Amino acid sequence: MICLISALLTALICAPMFGGHLIYRDAVAVPRFSLSPAAFGIDGSAPRAVPQDAVLGLVSRIVDGGWLVAGLTAAAVFGAGVGFGTLARRLVPASGTAGAVAAAVVGIWNPFVAERLLQGHWSLLIGYATLGPIVLTVLGLAEERSWRRIAMLTGLFAAAGFTPTGSILALVVAAVTAVAARPGVRMTLIGAVGWVLASSPWLVAAAVSNASGSSGGAAAFALRAEPGLGSFGTALGLGGIWNADAVPTSRTTWWAAVATALFLLVVATGTIALLRSSAGPVPKAECGADRRDEPRVETAPARRLPLALALLALAAVLLVVLAATGPGRTAMDAVLADVPGAGLLRDTQKYVALAVPFASLAAAAAVGALRRLVPGGFAATAVALLVAALLPDLAWGVGGQIRPVTIPADYQRVVDEIGDGDGSSVALWPTSTVRSLSWTDGPSLSPLPRMIDAPVVVDGTLIVDGEPLDAPTGRTADIVAALNDGGDPQRLAALGVGWVVVDEADPPPLLADSQVTGGDRLRLYRIADAEAAPSPSAAAWISAIGALALWCTGIVCGVAAAIYRRRPDNSSNSSANPSAVDAQE
Repeated sequence: MICLISALLTALICAPMFGGHLIYRDAVAVPRFSLSPAAFGIDGSAPRAVPQDAVLGLVSRIVDGGWLVAGLTAAAVFGAGVGFGTLARRLVPASGTAGAVAAAVVGIWNPFVAERLLQGHWSLLIGYATLGPIVLTVLGLAEERSWRRIAMLTGLFAAAGFTPTGSILALVVAAVTAVAARPGVRMTLIGAVGWVLASSPWLVAAAVSNASGSSGGAAAFALRAEPGLGSFGTALGLGGIWNADAVPTSRTTWWAAVATALFLLVVATGTIALLRSSAGPVPKAECGADRRDEPRVETAPARRLPLALALLALAAVLLVVLAATGPGRTAMDAVLADVPGAGLLRDTQKYVALAVPFASLAAAAAVGALRRLVPGGFAATAVALLVAALLPDLAWGVGGQIRPVTIPADYQRVVDEIGDGDGSSVALWPTSTVRSLSWTDGPSLSPLPRMIDAPVVVDGTLIVDGEPLDAPTGRTADIVAALNDGGDPQRLAALGVGWVVVDEADPPPLLADSQVTGGDRLRLYRIADAEAAPSPSAAAWISAIGALALWCTGIVCGVAAAIYRRRPDNSSNSSANPSAVDAQE
């Protein structure tokens, strides 16, 4: 039933995303992703999409990138429902299947998912979807210390590590679960090694990157309060993304306060039910029950987890809210300026995801409480509708805002003409990172950097509420300045720029005689006698490819471990005395 409901909700949200290429805000899907140094994070820029871009570059040789991105987005949404539903079935068994279904609805149908979809953060949702399974796997390690569980955990870490932020979310959830479940020092250390190996693509890329620290922007990326809720109420309602344009319409009016109040009523009801159950006697398994199919609810680690996840949720909400205050912004700016890699923390609202595991448990417990008064199916339906109906515009691509487009033929012609760039770099004009192109449905990143096999120079400056952030430095800044000064070919050639692509704009005036090809939207200019562009060292390539191989190995091992079925006699022996696990601590 969990899978069925999750599939139905996923189809209701993601069905319009198929059939073309998703290009909106931070989401860019192209027919064939390039395998340039940027895809591996070794071009010197910050590794924000590692190993995502490299994996897409490899798989899009087989599957069109448009279908690939849409499929992964749908898989993430579906996985979130199944993961949080299964978590509730394990930790709140009294709520039954009805409670698990309610938890699945909370995992899928919430403002966090809606806002991240609208911002184009589809790959972050892959990491989000692993949080429930990670809790269950670490709990499994406390009850059955085996290499199979370690392999599963490493695979989940690798899936979460599709983006760096996903790795951080997975690490925090795993650490909190380990503190509560107590899998033992040895298993904890081995799991930590698994996280490092699974995160190695972006860790290696960060090590070789020469990108400077973030230029601040804590205020621009802080939690944005919704109408009538304030920062605290917004965070409790799992909303508040920094970009006001990436918000469902229903969350921009007074209805947001009503929706959040009703959602918190469900959570509060479930929290009270969880507190009462934790104070009760330890339930015993029924005689003759097959422990492979029935959750082992009698173990002490499982009973400790709801409280640990509740504390994690509270801590996440409080820290996100504090980061949005004046002193919090000042402290965050200082961290961003002085601590390498702290840019992962700048968009603080995404860490509200850490509150979802407990919110899903609370929804399940609320159904369990209602089951004392009404039939379970009615209770689940009431809670699910109470949650889902309060965000009606999440359906059908978040109210029709997310839909695929057709990439103009000009783009592929330019990509084919450039090829590998003959050793030089490609510059884009205009240099702005976010564009409003005539053929897309709103602001988006240019698809060219992910299509061209040659190194593409990207400005990287973000304009948020009129404030420029993350201005380029070094060679990139020199190239941007040369283009802004008119595009002197000799100056660009000396900087290693052999090509300039002009996208729906007038070209820099000094490039007028260098045009190679043109179309309705793009014009390509060739810079003669360009110097060779800087390229990654052999050591950097070997490290990046080796790290990606480790990541792929983690995925394969995790899938194999999840598929592998233990023999019945081993299963029964390993779980015959679950309390012995706690005695070993």
